[in-house]
Amino acid sequence: MRPHGMLLRSEGDSGGPCSRKRRVHPYRRRGPITVTYVERDRSTPDSGTRPAAPSREGSSRERLVLVLELRTAASTNVIPTIRTVAADLAARADFDLDAIDDLRMAVDDLCAMVVRIAADKTGLRCAFTVRPERIEVDVEIDIADPLPTGSFGWRVLECLTDGVSVLSLPAGSEGHDRVCITVVKQAVRAQRP
Repeated sequence: MRPHGMLLRSEGDSGGPCSRKRRVHPYRRRGPITVTYVERDRSTPDSGTRPAAPSREGSSRERLVLVLELRTAASTNVIPTIRTVAADLAARADFDLDAIDDLRMAVDDLCAMVVRIAADKTGLRCAFTVRPERIEVDVEIDIADPLPTGSFGWRVLECLTDGVSVLSLPAGSEGHDRVCITVVKQAVRAQRP
């Protein structure tokens, strides 16, 4: 019996009972994803930052910040992985189930939207900034077509999140427009019994 989600592929031409089988995990077919643990520090509510060393004074005013960055090819195959990372970070930040699902759907819709209009052979950068009160997701990509900010999908994205903003960046490789889209989801804390 093979583990759930694993594929068995035959090596050799015969395909008969003597051919060797090897296991191929489904995520290995999606292409490389580079995960970078960018920064973890303590910041004060007025946006001043201090080193990550624990403080003995006023720890109630400090807030932990985590920044995680994913870099991959702009492909629909990696969207489930990015969506899962977003949901996992929201769950670890103690968001309630509705907020986790909203963030998961928003990241899925946003990535699907930008991959459709992405320039050929471009990379996708997705950075998650996790704060106690919110999660910010920055998606940066070279685009070949204009961003559909008037579409139904964009309206759904605005409804699922607490803020959406677009920033035009200097042209990327091969002269394509480069955009950074930021979505913000405020924390709704899970109720403890």
